[in-house]
Amino acid sequence: MRREFNLPEDDEGSIGALGLPWETVKEENRLWLILNDFPVPKGFNVSRVSVAIEIPPNYPSAGLDMAYFLPHLRRTDGQALRQTEHRQAIVGQQWQRWSRHYPWKADQHNLGTHIVLISRWLDAALGKN
Repeated sequence: MRREFNLPEDDEGSIGALGLPWETVKEENRLWLILNDFPVPKGFNVSRVSVAIEIPPNYPSAGLDMAYFLPHLRRTDGQALRQTEHRQAIVGQQWQRWSRHYPWKADQHNLGTHIVLISRWLDAALGKN
């Protein structure tokens, strides 16, 4: 696994607790955390994906938002997923961007809370809350 930049120690601990392989990648002046083998709820075309999260240079003061998936996710019932049409080149592949935003509070949010929100976005896309 690539470690091209370091994350804050607390974030590395949170990510490590997930038990997923992960890496950090610098690409064209952008920083990416990539979580591999991320579980996806039943109702999508796959059961596991890689998830990329862009890390702003001034994180954690600057907030995280969105998530990028590979392979691209589709609902098995054929219903469309809103705000997932954009593609982003990351490490030579086209990732599916899920445009999701929330008010970032640096004293309350971090990578761990962002990852929890990503799981909630997946559930919400299937009508689960």
